[in-house]
Amino acid sequence: QVQLVESGGGLVQAGGSLRLSCAASGRTFRDYTMAWFRQAPGKEREFVSVISWSGSITNYSDSVKGRFTISRDNTRNTVYLQMNSLKPEDTAVYYCAAGTSGGLRSYGYDYWGQGTQVTVSS
Repeated sequence: QVQLVESGGGLVQAGGSLRLSCAASGRTFRDYTMAWFRQAPGKEREFVSVISWSGSITNYSDSVKGRFTISRDNTRNTVYLQMNSLKPEDTAVYYCAAGTSGGLRSYGYDYWGQGTQVTVSS
């Protein structure tokens, strides 16, 4: 079992920045590919970014590429999402996920956090 706890969400104006954190506990953190997904009201959960166990491989959705940066610290069992140049359409609940399969789809992840709300005002 892996427990994931997100933090760092909040209200920010368009153009601003936020840094999300996801702290993991339980099984060995470095065994897992880590990802961020988000879900806006009335929409399906969508992929945001993924990082390999070593941190050497990352991927981003087209909608956040160039603005968001994913990273991880395996010594702290934490994954981060630095979000810059935020837009109102980034407003959503952001979820951290851990999985051995990984990938861009939610079914590749076995463990999920409770989510943190990000609201971007125009």
